[in-house]
Amino acid sequence: MSTPISNPTEHHAARRAAFRAEAAKLDRIDTAVYAEYGKDPLEPIIGGGPRDAPFAVFGRDPGRDEVRHGVPFIGAGGQKVRAELYRACTGEDLPDFEASRVVGERVFWGNTCPYKPLGNKAWSVKVKKAMWPLMASVLLEDWDGHKVITLGREAFFWFGLMSDRPTRQSLEAFWAREDRFESAFPFELVLGAQRKKLEIQPLPHPSPLNATWYGRFPGLLQARLKKMGWPGNRSV
Repeated sequence: MSTPISNPTEHHAARRAAFRAEAAKLDRIDTAVYAEYGKDPLEPIIGGGPRDAPFAVFGRDPGRDEVRHGVPFIGAGGQKVRAELYRACTGEDLPDFEASRVVGERVFWGNTCPYKPLGNKAWSVKVKKAMWPLMASVLLEDWDGHKVITLGREAFFWFGLMSDRPTRQSLEAFWAREDRFESAFPFELVLGAQRKKLEIQPLPHPSPLNATWYGRFPGLLQARLKKMGWPGNRSV
């Protein structure tokens, strides 16, 4: 169970400062892209969302479009996710960019490292471990939900980075299952005295480069959403 925050504004400011301090140590932030859009390369693109969001979407790290707009999962891969969220709500195709932003406001978003890496190559395990407590605190303290849809291998295995070997082996065994994209993995997220039981529901990364799963991604996500009962009685 997460610990209540007595002063959220002060706490979030301290967390943001901690992210910036960690980012200042990195040598692979794609500073050219941040400069192109006039953005501060030390400012984290964390994500977040409504505290009562019924589920979280957890991915790898921001790309060019995320830097440009300061919003997570807004680029090509994120649009695939948002299109299916919209379809689940309306039964229709996503009409435009603004609609993708609006439907995304109902979901909680997170990522392994809130900074764009050079060449869009995944951050090292060392970097992800350094950022892990800060990202874990986002999931523990800013969101009351328990269901997490992870996008791709990096996002799924992030949860075990600070776990013991048996837990990491359990994650590996689950990932090896043929039904991993239809099943859920129970996981307890622990950060000091804070803990939360999660239900991790992995999906493949929605990238065109992921030829094996790209075409199947919409159907897999729709199946996840239907099983979770989302959007319930609400529409966009």
